[in-house]
Amino acid sequence: MVQRKETEIFQDYIRSKGLRHSDQRMQILDVFLKTERHLTAEELYQLVQKKHPSVGTATVYRTMKLLRESGLCRELKLDDGSTRYEHLYDHDHHDHLVCSGCGALVEVIDPEIEKRQEKLALAHGFRIMSHKLDLYGICRKCRR
Repeated sequence: MVQRKETEIFQDYIRSKGLRHSDQRMQILDVFLKTERHLTAEELYQLVQKKHPSVGTATVYRTMKLLRESGLCRELKLDDGSTRYEHLYDHDHHDHLVCSGCGALVEVIDPEIEKRQEKLALAHGFRIMSHKLDLYGICRKCRR
């Protein structure tokens, strides 16, 4: 079960940092792992509140930082100033289409784009270590 592995990774990371085990962190992790969306910390906080009302906003923000540092999630800083979090561990690389109207995010996987990026880097003597591609536009719903 992936969720079990992600929990182990997080617990190992917490231990490696000399932090104590926290039920609240584990509750936040559980809600995050069960939500396959691009979430803001505030949206995650609202979801956590439904199940665990004693968890505070600051705890959610601190936990998301730990999840990012542990490699379990990725932080997406969008042009509108918002920050969203998405699952990273055991998820295929993908790029994003971002609606400038409603903020909708669509994950796209295109092997041809990946090949072209490699070719471009090679032509300029670069070795790609990581990358992200976010294409901004207006979604079909917002264009109506």
